[in-house]
This record gives sequence, C-alpha cells and structure tokens, in this order.
Amino acid sequence: MSSYNLKHLQELEAESIYVIREVAAQFENPALLFSGGKDSIVCYHLARKAFFPAAVPFPLVHIDTGHNFEETIQFRDKLIEATGANLIVASVQQSIDEGKAVEETGFNASRNGLQTFTLLEAIENNRFDACIGGARRDKCRSGCGRS
Repeated sequence: MSSYNLKHLQELEAESIYVIREVAAQFENPALLFSGGKDSIVCYHLARKAFFPAAVPFPLVHIDTGHNFEETIQFRDKLIEATGANLIVASVQQSIDEGKAVEETGFNASRNGLQTFTLLEAIENNRFDACIGGARRDKCRSGCGRS
C-alpha cells in the first residue's frame, strides 16, 4: 500500500510541476501568490523544483494584512533571502491609509475581504497576466482540481 501512495504523490507532484512550467511558458508576466502559509510554501517549493537549478522566473506576491504572526514574516524573509526569490509585498494597511479600502469594525471584523482590493491593485500595478495560487484539492471551494 505504501508504494501506491508514493506513486500517487509522485504523480501529483509531477502534475503540479507541469502546470507551473506551463504558466511560465505561456504567460509573459506571471506571479506566485505567497502568504507564508503551508499551501503557498509547498507551491513555492514545487516552483523551485520545476526550474532547478535555475531560479524561479517569476516573483512571489505577498498581500500583507498587517495581522500576520511575526514568526510568519520572519520565516518569509529568511526563505526569500536563502533562495534569492523576488518578493513583492502589497499592504492592506497602506490601502486603508490611502482611503482605497475601508477597514471593518466590530467583534468579528476581519481584513480577509480587504485583501482582494490590495491583490487586484498589485496585479494591475505590476501588470501580472497570471497568478499561481496553492490550494489543496480537498480544501478548494471553487471546484479546482475536480473534473
């Protein structure tokens, strides 16, 4: 049974690497969305494998809510420094400060929805024509990865 699981994981990895390479080949200015969470870390790891020994040929984009754990930002910065990746950080707080987004108030206030505006502005400002995002098939609500 373990050889079956390993083969299945190898097939999933190969499929992911294929998709990442195809995005790089077919788009002029792609980016990899990177939150510093486990899904985006795995996606970046796969991108590094896809282009090894060369560097990943597109930037990582972090939409910083300002509510990250300090350890997440420290990890992100150490990873970027160690791998030489190009990191673009767009700030939700800056969007709020500039009056482009309005912060929610109240007990259940969140900045999750505000990330959308900041992301779209980062895409426009950097003229990205594709964005790669890592999501597990079993967690993706939009139906991604399902036929």
